[in-house]
Amino acid sequence: MAMVSKTRTMLEDLVRDGSFKWLNRTHSSFDKDFEEMEKSPSSGGKNSLPELSHYANVVAWRCSKILEISMSQLKENFDEEASDSLRQPSHYARNFLEYCCFRALALSVNVNGYLGDRNFRRLTFDMMVAWEFPAAGSQPSISMEDATVGVEAFSRIASAVPIIANVIVSNNIFNVLTSATDCRLHFSVYEKYLIGMERAIKKLKSQSESTHLSSLRSERGEKILELDGTVTTQPVLEHMGISTWPGRLTLTDHALYFEALRVVSYDKAKVYDLSQDLNQVVKPELTGPWGTRLFDKAVLYKSVSLQDPVIMEFPELKGHTRRDYWLAIIREILYVHRFIRKFQITGIEREEALLKAIFGILRVQALKDMSSASTDHISYEDLLMFNVCDQLPGGDVILETLANRSIVRELERTNSPKCRSEVHSVSALGMASNLGFVFGASSHVPNATGISVGEIAVGEMTPLEKAVKESRTNYKNLVSAQATVDGVKVDGIDTNLAVMKELLSPMTQLGNWLLFLAHWEDPLKSIVFCIVVTYIISRGWLGYASAFLLAFIAVFMLLTRYFSQGRPADELKVIAPPEMNTMEQLLAVQNAISQAEELIQDGNIVLLKIRALLLSIFPQATEKFAGALFVMALVLAFLPYRYIILLLFLEVFTRYSPLRKTSSERWTRRLREWWFSIPAAPVALDRSKEDKKKR
Repeated sequence: MAMVSKTRTMLEDLVRDGSFKWLNRTHSSFDKDFEEMEKSPSSGGKNSLPELSHYANVVAWRCSKILEISMSQLKENFDEEASDSLRQPSHYARNFLEYCCFRALALSVNVNGYLGDRNFRRLTFDMMVAWEFPAAGSQPSISMEDATVGVEAFSRIASAVPIIANVIVSNNIFNVLTSATDCRLHFSVYEKYLIGMERAIKKLKSQSESTHLSSLRSERGEKILELDGTVTTQPVLEHMGISTWPGRLTLTDHALYFEALRVVSYDKAKVYDLSQDLNQVVKPELTGPWGTRLFDKAVLYKSVSLQDPVIMEFPELKGHTRRDYWLAIIREILYVHRFIRKFQITGIEREEALLKAIFGILRVQALKDMSSASTDHISYEDLLMFNVCDQLPGGDVILETLANRSIVRELERTNSPKCRSEVHSVSALGMASNLGFVFGASSHVPNATGISVGEIAVGEMTPLEKAVKESRTNYKNLVSAQATVDGVKVDGIDTNLAVMKELLSPMTQLGNWLLFLAHWEDPLKSIVFCIVVTYIISRGWLGYASAFLLAFIAVFMLLTRYFSQGRPADELKVIAPPEMNTMEQLLAVQNAISQAEELIQDGNIVLLKIRALLLSIFPQATEKFAGALFVMALVLAFLPYRYIILLLFLEVFTRYSPLRKTSSERWTRRLREWWFSIPAAPVALDRSKEDKKKR
């Protein structure tokens, strides 16, 4: 017995020391690939590169197997095709890994039903893991099977497969997938997402191949993207005027169809065409019995082709997620057609644009159907690229970049139809056909330039990525500024009036008079004012004074910024009015007073933002504003006044002419985005001593 006990003790010590770990280790697929790579006789057994990490070597070897070339040949191809900047030692490993991944993915997605292949799902995830640790010596602390990936790796690799993600919304998709896992993506969640994508694709295919509305859809080959109202417990209600009908709602890639339900059948479908330029508006709406506005569960649609707006209600017991989903996908189709019309995109690139919108809706469906707590509160608009571009500051720049890229590709196809590049973009159309449904014309059209896949390029940021990055940065600044705006809003119309009165006290009379003239409320007085001011300027009496005033304000702002660095902003002291009694409070909740309160709040925000500029609370905006004032001062000081007046006249009265309308809208949007990024000055309410005694 003593011998048995001693033997057992020795074995326990060996296990504790790790000497028998190999007995308990289960070989993962990654370990098996590594062993196979080491044993492979190809290229004299040289299947690993010293520049790459252990994980990157295995992923690159898998890519070489897909491409049916050796690792050494793959490296030679990269060295020949890549520019000098891509072959810099500090970034060589990651750039070479991207080259291998993008080339392999371009071939992998040409296999029918690749999303259903677990090897493909595992390969793309391992690419993300290797992307985070590409260089030799940069190994993760856990095994490949247990590794997780971050947002940069996901955005880089997933965006190479348009059905999984794209550059514009990849970060938002990642945030949804990792909301419950501390911003790190696990393979199990990623695989569940791709499986959901496969189900959404099958659903799209079966719906589009059905005979439902086939007579209306056949002319344009429309695909059915979503269908609702077929279950009696979840009807869709159409409100037109005072009439309400339950029915079936269908969304295609071109239009919205509603079929009113009768006793045993449906009426002929009403068509709301989203592809035409009809000044269409789609927005959330409140509904309720007898015209009351109680339930926030509806979508309002109106256009010039309709005499009255149409309201589609999506009843549900709790919340309004069903309505939010439909609102987002309807807008996505509406916005993509606006994009196509605005930039006059035709041919294959038009089909590509439509596919991007369709892929976005499929991604939303996949995330929506994932039965995890992380998807309970999805902002659907944040997952659809054309919705996002409509919301983001600089979203029009993103769309313009997309359009320019589409035009370039179309010209390349027209001028060089036989041109082929060794590494070409994954076509959304080609991907659609390989996923099991045909869309548009032939789609196997390679990109003729660059080592690129989709909207990304090996080792560098494309113009689209740069536009998206800048827009995201501006959006963060806008959110930060909006937080200060929300913080200075005060409740009560009397309190807001007190704040406004304090803000306007230095300039109330002058400001009201100037606004009265600027708005041309009395044309005769405005004309007289313009003539008088023009005469004064032409005589040279105003220029130097105006230049001095502007320069003084700019110097004041810069000096304020210099002396207030590191100090909190001075709060505006406002004496709050006495609290209202019960009757006054009841009167204050009336609709007219509420609207007046909102107007006054907005006015306060404008004034507080001006105060923030003057006090240099937001230095970047202050510098730009002060610089603009200095430039204006120099122009006024040295440029003849008659030319200034002529330029101002042409600017004001030709702003919305056909030749300048587009540029004016763009500059107006830039100015509006800059204005929204300015924080508001803080406000502190200080009640008088007499009021405190009364209380």
